[in-house]
Amino acid sequence: MQTTVRLKPEISNLLRDLPPLAGEEIFEILLSCRNLKIERISSPANTRSELFIQEQDEWVALLQGEAEMRVDHSTVHLQAGDFLSIPAQTPHQVLTTSSEPLCVWLAIHLFPAGLDRRQSNQPS
Repeated sequence: MQTTVRLKPEISNLLRDLPPLAGEEIFEILLSCRNLKIERISSPANTRSELFIQEQDEWVALLQGEAEMRVDHSTVHLQAGDFLSIPAQTPHQVLTTSSEPLCVWLAIHLFPAGLDRRQSNQPS
């Protein structure tokens, strides 16, 4: 039996009400339904993430700040407004993030059919 998810109208701003950062990235789930998860990620200055290899495709946009990432074997520099498509199983890592302004990201995860997005606790 398939459950229908009904969204409620909601208006907000991705750059308002940013959480206080105490040294670690903060992942906030904005929407999670079916095979889709959308999250806002707030990164403190000089963030270096672990290496991620995820089961799902990911599309990430840098809304504020600047960042450097390693995607597969390439290093990319991102500025506010840039986006990046990361296919499933592609190694990727944040190498560094700006201090002023701090980095704010929007990440969209597309999970393959049959993969329960709630069991994928690995952040972007």
